[in-house]
Amino acid sequence: MKLLIIRHGDPDYVHDSLTSSGRTEAALLAGYLKDVPIDYAYVSPLGRAQETARPTLVAKDLTATTLDWLREFAPRVRQSAAKLAPTCAWDWLPSEWTERDLFYTDHWYDDPAMVAAGVKREYEWVCAGFDELLAQHGYERTGRYYHVTRANHDTIALFCHYGLGCLLLSHLLSVSPMVLWHGLCAAPSSITTVCTEERRRGAASFRVLEYGATPHLALGHVVPSFAARFCECFGDLDRH
Repeated sequence: MKLLIIRHGDPDYVHDSLTSSGRTEAALLAGYLKDVPIDYAYVSPLGRAQETARPTLVAKDLTATTLDWLREFAPRVRQSAAKLAPTCAWDWLPSEWTERDLFYTDHWYDDPAMVAAGVKREYEWVCAGFDELLAQHGYERTGRYYHVTRANHDTIALFCHYGLGCLLLSHLLSVSPMVLWHGLCAAPSSITTVCTEERRRGAASFRVLEYGATPHLALGHVVPSFAARFCECFGDLDRH
């Protein structure tokens, strides 16, 4: 089985929709995915993900199921006393999060800032929803691998968000999402491909074949949106 974890296009966060660049990205994505086999599609309830998925669903004559847990990871975390305004769970300065050894472990959500924001409860809700979906498609979670009840070559598309996508990968790979959130970059409308490996009958694991790929943008001669990144050098005019 293959999973295509697809980030929404360039976002207009204020209106929960896409910018004009995002709509171009979504159209190019649809043109590329038109010839890619997709058996099932699921989408976040948020507008920017729905708008990204729509052209692909029309092009492929597919119907998607909206799943609440595919929304962007919601908890707002007050990271430190110096940073009074709560922010998303994954946007930490390196000097702050890398000093906390807990963030590199299975108990990353037990950090006091995460506990205060109810992060563990939300994380477990997402993981439970994800595992239920995988079980419906033949792969039941057993510890840190998956018991195969129905081996298949289906391709499942998940139209969602950057933070949520990293969280799904963290669950599949049994690693802390803090490392993925701060170490990986998935451009808007990018595709991450994950495949099952069943090296012994009935026992499967997941392997990432490609992360944050943008072949559709290359074919359209479009540069990926910078919305996924921060400034390369401090003196740059890009996002800090």
